[in-house]
Formats: sequence, C-alpha cells, structure tokens
Amino acid sequence: MSPFNFVFFIEKSLVEDPQVPLDATSDPPALFDGTTRLFISYTCPFAQRVWITRNLKCLQEKIKLVPIDLPNRPAWFKEKVNPANKVPALEHNGKIIGESIDLIKYVDNNFDGPSLYPEDPAKRDFGEDMLNYVDTTFIKVVFGSFKGDPAKDTAPVFDHMENALQKFDDGPFFLGELSLVDVAYIPFIQRFQVFLGEVFKYDIAVGRPKLAAWIE
Repeated sequence: MSPFNFVFFIEKSLVEDPQVPLDATSDPPALFDGTTRLFISYTCPFAQRVWITRNLKCLQEKIKLVPIDLPNRPAWFKEKVNPANKVPALEHNGKIIGESIDLIKYVDNNFDGPSLYPEDPAKRDFGEDMLNYVDTTFIKVVFGSFKGDPAKDTAPVFDHMENALQKFDDGPFFLGELSLVDVAYIPFIQRFQVFLGEVFKYDIAVGRPKLAAWIE
C-alpha cells in the first residue's frame, strides 16, 4: 500500500456510521423526495471538502451522505445526478449542485450553523484569492512535481502557503480562524505531506514555521 493510499485507508476507517458505497449494481435513492443528499467518495479529497464543511456546521442530521464507488460507479449517477459523473454533488431543494469550491460556499451560505467565512472585507478578498489559487495552481503544481523534483518544483507554492499564513496574525489559519479557505486546502496538504515525506523524503514544513503550525 502506497503512503498516498494509506491516508485514504485511515480516513475510511474513521467514517461516521459507514455505509457501503453504491456501485453499478445499486439502485438509486429516491431522488428529489425532499431529502438533502451529499454524494461523495469516502477517499476523494474534493468531496471531503464539502463533507468537512457539513460537519463543521453540525449538519450531519440535515445533509445525508451517499457514498459512491467511483471505480464502479452506477450508470444512474451520471444520468440522474451529475452529468459530469463526478463527486461531490449536492441534492438540495430539487436541484443538483456540483464543484467542491462552489459547494463549500453554498453549504456555508444556505444552511444553519456557524459561519465559516469572516465578514471582514480584507479577509474575504484574500480568501477568494486563496480559493482560486488552490485548484488553478497549487494542486496542479504539486501533482506535476511527482514526475520531477518535488523539493524544487513545489517550493514556490509551499512558500506561497507560508507567506499567506502570515497575512493575518490573529490565529494559525489563513484568515485567522478556521474558514472555508482552510477546508479547501486540508484534504490535499494532508496527503501531500505524507506522500512527499515518505516517497521523496521531502518535509514540506521544514523552514516554513507557519505552515508547520497550520498543519499541527
């Protein structure tokens, strides 16, 4: 088992009230019956963003998890749930919403629970920059580095993380307190730290005290 998959294994073992993922042999749930459903894969970091947001807002009783077996996903998932055929997807108020960054914002804005985005305009503007950066640059650079020299190739993006964590001094997180920005990065940095450390012997936290504190 690779270190990257080992992280997946640990996460799966900690799933709340785990259900067997729906596969090609499974019937669809009773869609659009008024139930709010979050379609996920237990091991998908994009889906975990929305799962974390749901849990931080204490919405476990209001948003039902529906795990999908991605390698053997049911045909009805693409036909009836998400034409993009990927997770996460949220069924709410008679419609389906996809894309993890859009979804964490949607869940934060449309459900009860503590707000995960500050009201301060400067923090919100910086937060939007960081949410845009994570998928357009950060993830692509780190995954691309696996075929080269990760210590060299990822230095600019991890240095960007270190500098971003110095922007506000009222907490260890990107916007001071835990927010949607942290949620967007958590599932990926968690994996990258383990994988780069075990496979390439590269500790992303060395020389980056703010990032080390954030991870801790």
